[in-house]
Amino acid sequence: MTSTSPRSAWLHRFAVATCCAALLPITIGAIVTTMNWGMAIHGWPGSDGHGMFSYPWFDAAIHKFTEHGHRLAGILIGLFSIGLAAWTWRVERRRWVAWAATAVLAGVIIQGLLGGQRVLANDPRVALVHGQFAAWVLALMGVVALVTGRNWHRVSADHNSSVSPRLRLLAFTLPVLLVVQSSLGGWIRHLGGGLLEHLAFSVPVVLVVLATSITALRTHVSWLQRIAWILLGLVGIQLALGATAWITRFGWPTTGYVAVQGAPWQVVSRTAHAVTGLLIFLTSINLTVRVARLDWLSRRELLATESPLAHAVRATGGLV
Repeated sequence: MTSTSPRSAWLHRFAVATCCAALLPITIGAIVTTMNWGMAIHGWPGSDGHGMFSYPWFDAAIHKFTEHGHRLAGILIGLFSIGLAAWTWRVERRRWVAWAATAVLAGVIIQGLLGGQRVLANDPRVALVHGQFAAWVLALMGVVALVTGRNWHRVSADHNSSVSPRLRLLAFTLPVLLVVQSSLGGWIRHLGGGLLEHLAFSVPVVLVVLATSITALRTHVSWLQRIAWILLGLVGIQLALGATAWITRFGWPTTGYVAVQGAPWQVVSRTAHAVTGLLIFLTSINLTVRVARLDWLSRRELLATESPLAHAVRATGGLV
């Protein structure tokens, strides 16, 4: 079974669908955090003494309805992850891709256990870890979707340029900065601190995003340019959402706007800001993997085109 067969094409589509499905529990979970509904329902894995599927969901108050919906959405992505892992092992010849899909399933299981521990311990610090780990699981899902796509193989034939050391450095630095920035954002949402730190650290993050995207665009490699444009677009949206979240939370005295806690625009902007942050991290990891792929192809091509004399020099320790 080749990686470009129709069955593998459907695997890629299912991997993309898994990423999209993961946005459901992520978005509902972000709403739960925004509204401080994390302990709306007691007990786990049951819900207020009911089974997960016997809970009177549609008769529940809005805060309980949303929190239980988050749990059900978690089960849904668990089913998607099981299907992805099983399908990948059946179709993919590249065992490392199958192991990556298995890691997605393991990540979803760990994420569910973290969510349960957050309820059982009633500890917002566990909620912070739960939220941050979601970004890594989503990013890994994105990697599986990337490596099962036809462009992963097509770039081998189209690639004719090397990756600059500058782009490698930027591509591998950006996710690290985003992890720090996301952790500071989680500090705000779950523990109520870190606002000024989050704002200040956004400056180097935006600068590195700009540098990374511009450097990728200058490569004239369409596979990198597309993801660079997506990264720039998401960061632009994120900045607008951050400004909106600030205004709806603290108001705008010069215009007479007074913030109202729990107002619809506040909930939407803060929730969207959190979800978009995860999408930016996913995109940055996607860009990093693409850069690593092109760099590996360049190095392989360089080794393949070395002269027989060079091989002889290496074999004899330089004495020929």
